[in-house]
Amino acid sequence: MAIEITYFVHGTTTDNEKDISSGTHDAELSALGVQQSITLRSQIDVGSFDVVFCSDLKRAVASAKLTFEDKVPIIIDPRLRECDYGDYNAQPTSIVEPLQVQAITKRFPHGESYEDVRARLVEFLADMQKRYDGKRVAIVAHKAPQLALDVILRGKTWDQAFAEDWRITKKWQPGWPYQLN
Repeated sequence: MAIEITYFVHGTTTDNEKDISSGTHDAELSALGVQQSITLRSQIDVGSFDVVFCSDLKRAVASAKLTFEDKVPIIIDPRLRECDYGDYNAQPTSIVEPLQVQAITKRFPHGESYEDVRARLVEFLADMQKRYDGKRVAIVAHKAPQLALDVILRGKTWDQAFAEDWRITKKWQPGWPYQLN
């Protein structure tokens, strides 16, 4: 059987509004991010999911709760965290964004690489497949785990994943479908 995955990104944060790339800095949702997460509830069929997994960072947990709480069990999993930008956590996006493609295999100073994120996601998906085969799963997390899913499940290269990322193409949608066979 397969697992149907729908990936949701957390709502806008106070860092996003200041053009700060949070990384593992635990940024809060902004008022807009709270409203986005509440509005998402009416844009999707919340009750169609068997379980929701989310990153342990506040912005993802808050988004997951605002959208899914009291409807679907929420499981917090630190493997869904954003890439650790190390010395670049909570730094201006104008500095961090250009470094991300360079950090595919080379770690950020005192942080992670995108390949490290991919390894976390491979482990997460293997564990999920053992327990949730045939289920419909929601994930609420960040940019790096979503790009890693594009690499793992859609066979994209990292360069393709970065170039086609909805944040670049400006094509947000209320959830991105993936399938784990």
